[in-house]
Amino acid sequence: MAGEGAKGPRLYDWARIRRTWTAQGGLEHWLLVRRKRSKSADKAYYLVLAPPASSLAELAAVAGLRWAIEECFERAMDDLGLDHCEARSWHGWHRHMSLCMAALAFLSKLSADLRRSAWSKPNETSPKEPIDA
Repeated sequence: MAGEGAKGPRLYDWARIRRTWTAQGGLEHWLLVRRKRSKSADKAYYLVLAPPASSLAELAAVAGLRWAIEECFERAMDDLGLDHCEARSWHGWHRHMSLCMAALAFLSKLSADLRRSAWSKPNETSPKEPIDA
């Protein structure tokens, strides 16, 4: 599994191949292959740089985070105007991106806090004892 998708869990078969001839600095390159269970012909490939003791589950979990990152950038483009910058200099572009990312971080934290507080409250509209008819 690579995490939750919009239509439920994303189920894949994973395989990895160690490319030992490219080891560097205590890390090794891996070729990670993902195959969709429903369509065995659809495959995705990842080149991964990871510690030699990394498990297949760890590599697959990290590869699955790509969707969360893409959703984060899509939200920043839709809600905060990340893609509406027509800066003519690096400084203007950098300032616009920094402001959008800071706003996204603030709104994400606020949203998480509100969800956490809403889930921790007991449901006050439910009766505490069964009502006899």
